[in-house]
Amino acid sequence: MTQFGDYQNVIYMAGLSGVQPTWPVDYATLKARAERAMPPGVLGYVQGGCGDEFTQDENARAFNHWGMVPRMMVDCARRDLSTHAFGMDLGSPLFMAPIGVTGMCTQDGHGDLAAAQASAATGVPLTASTLANDRLEEVHATCGTTPALFQLYTPRDPEVAASLVSRAEAAGYKAIVVTLDTWVTGWRPRDLNVANFPQLRGHVLHNYFTDPAFRSRLAAPPEEDPRTAVGAWAAMFGKVLTWDDMAWLRSLTTLPIVLKGICHPDDARRAIDAGADGIYVSNHGGRQANGGLAAIDMLPGVAAAVDGRVPVLFDSGVRSGSDVIKAVALGADLVGVGRPYSYGLALGGADGCAHVLRCLLAEADLLMAVNGWPTLAAVRAAGAVRGDRISG
Repeated sequence: MTQFGDYQNVIYMAGLSGVQPTWPVDYATLKARAERAMPPGVLGYVQGGCGDEFTQDENARAFNHWGMVPRMMVDCARRDLSTHAFGMDLGSPLFMAPIGVTGMCTQDGHGDLAAAQASAATGVPLTASTLANDRLEEVHATCGTTPALFQLYTPRDPEVAASLVSRAEAAGYKAIVVTLDTWVTGWRPRDLNVANFPQLRGHVLHNYFTDPAFRSRLAAPPEEDPRTAVGAWAAMFGKVLTWDDMAWLRSLTTLPIVLKGICHPDDARRAIDAGADGIYVSNHGGRQANGGLAAIDMLPGVAAAVDGRVPVLFDSGVRSGSDVIKAVALGADLVGVGRPYSYGLALGGADGCAHVLRCLLAEADLLMAVNGWPTLAAVRAAGAVRGDRISG
């Protein structure tokens, strides 16, 4: 049985022949190299947060406040990171969170397909974004046998929304992840200072431009009149969702519906009561609102409110395999990573992305091995504590 941690053996053995990793294995070096490789407009959009980016930075920094206690004399020669959610049997809790400019992260402009190829190579599910340079059907097909989720930015036009969801269901996606906090974009100085909003330049709108319901709203096809098509998208983007919309969302599909952006326990309870099949704890990586708590600090309260009734997904600030395990310990069933895999795409396309995912899995696996947690259940039983709140 191959363990994720064996990836370090592959690296060390290659080193005996003088071969060093093509791409970094740590986040700091990965980030630094990606900053030199990515076009400024794409880099700013990927890295930028809301306001002075306090919440964005705190999302990552807050993981350092949480610690776990190792247990010794436990047989961890074999670790089992497998889990199950939404009908998916998965090798680990790691998944790729949706990123709206994934398609722009590779030099050929097909980062969505490259991410899907990395998913197929590693078994790490991709959450495909509505905003993409490649059709959602092609992205799903490229994932191969690895299951995938589809993230929905809900359009104001109900027929276009229904069309996107029905296409995702027909393509074989396992759940619809509805983003709740992006009906309007937050105040993002990095983008504003250079007046850069990729979608208004026609980027990552391929799912709309190929959608029959969207195209029916246009006098001319997007390929003939792209400016008008972009304007139509801008006018349509961003339906304000309320609890009254849950029945409508539920009517669009038989797939599980996951609500992304839930951070308050009361919202989690209400979401489940309204028919949500999954709760996704996220503050959008600090990109949409500034001044809030770190997402990892809000996870335990939401997980307690969910109380195992539906899967709990989490993202925001995940930078390492240790972060993945801490999130599991604090109540997440599935843990999403964002920026690290976008950097992998920028440096090495599908192979670079797969390398980043393998590094995250290896670190997570080895942490469990060394600390005496052979299963995710053992991780959850161990839990995590705020080290900065322990008094003598």
